[in-house]
Amino acid sequence: MKLFEYMAKEVFARHGIPVPPGRVVASPQEAAQVCSELGEVAIKVQILAGGRGKAGGIRFAASPAEAESLAADLLGREVRGLVVDRLLVEKKLAIDQEFYLAVAVDGAARRPVIIASTQGGVNIEEVPEKLLVKRHVDPAWGLHPYRTRQIGRRLDLEGAVARQFSDILLKLYQVFTGSDAELAEINPLVLQKDGRLVAADGRLNLDDDALYRHPDLPRVAEGSEVERRAQEAGLSYVELDGDIAVMANGAGITMATLDIIQHFGGRPANFLDAGGGAGVEPMAQAIELLLSRSPKALLVNIFGGITRCDDVARAIVKVATARGGLGVPAVVRLVGTNEQEGVSILREHSLEAYSAMAEAAAAVVKAAAGGNGGGADGHPGR
Repeated sequence: MKLFEYMAKEVFARHGIPVPPGRVVASPQEAAQVCSELGEVAIKVQILAGGRGKAGGIRFAASPAEAESLAADLLGREVRGLVVDRLLVEKKLAIDQEFYLAVAVDGAARRPVIIASTQGGVNIEEVPEKLLVKRHVDPAWGLHPYRTRQIGRRLDLEGAVARQFSDILLKLYQVFTGSDAELAEINPLVLQKDGRLVAADGRLNLDDDALYRHPDLPRVAEGSEVERRAQEAGLSYVELDGDIAVMANGAGITMATLDIIQHFGGRPANFLDAGGGAGVEPMAQAIELLLSRSPKALLVNIFGGITRCDDVARAIVKVATARGGLGVPAVVRLVGTNEQEGVSILREHSLEAYSAMAEAAAAVVKAAAGGNGGGADGHPGR
């Protein structure tokens, strides 16, 4: 679960990490009020996406009137595909230098890794490897001050700045471990002209499976309305930017389905793993969910093990009957448990099924492009 910037900074502040004074607002008038209290301010959209600055989501105001005008322009606007409904208004910082600092889970090493750089304020992926300082931490030993001082020296920090950096890194590691986080990031960690280090931005991504241990932390509903509906239905679903809806059973086959669609020149609209052993009703709910996004075509790709092909066929027929047709060209591939029963059920309703995944993928791409890969009423071609 990702926290909004202001939420992450609240957690940082509770652990003693310096953050700029500011307040979350939901109206232009509130933004003007905060500006009147703080002087020059930064006005930052609160969305769960990076690259806000490049997308025009961070503005600066020197007066309450300017803050009110900028807030009015930002609220309700779409930034990085997300609608802005709140803003963080903070005191503008006098920046001398920007650093990057984070603690993250390194899955390959199976332990936390500290990442630091003098190249703050940009996406960490854009920073050359030679400009990054990376140090793994043994969870059994934890992070000790001498390790933080070593990292500070690698960044050429000295004196009071080095001591501040060491203290902030120790506290950031405490946030990371204490919150069961997957990522605790400060980007940028700003060195102000007065010599103080401040977390100008903050990210905190938490392990969903550990949230029950942290009732004090805020909860954020992520994803689109369709993604939330899928989560409530117990489906593994992620929206993509294509136009071919996909349902498969198992993470591996679903990923392979997305790849083969792209291989034939198509664009998947989603990742949907219906899981193993799903019955007729869950399968029907999954198909309804996919169709609610108005794709150009639908591909159902099932390799039946625990999942029964006849149940999948019944789910397809159930949705088609209820809707008077699926409404889009549909391609079905059924192989495995009760395959012949599933194929027979589809044929009883004038539907056919492929047995080869490549043929099914090629057909659905053709159908989405307006070819003859599938029928206009949602009946798959052979």
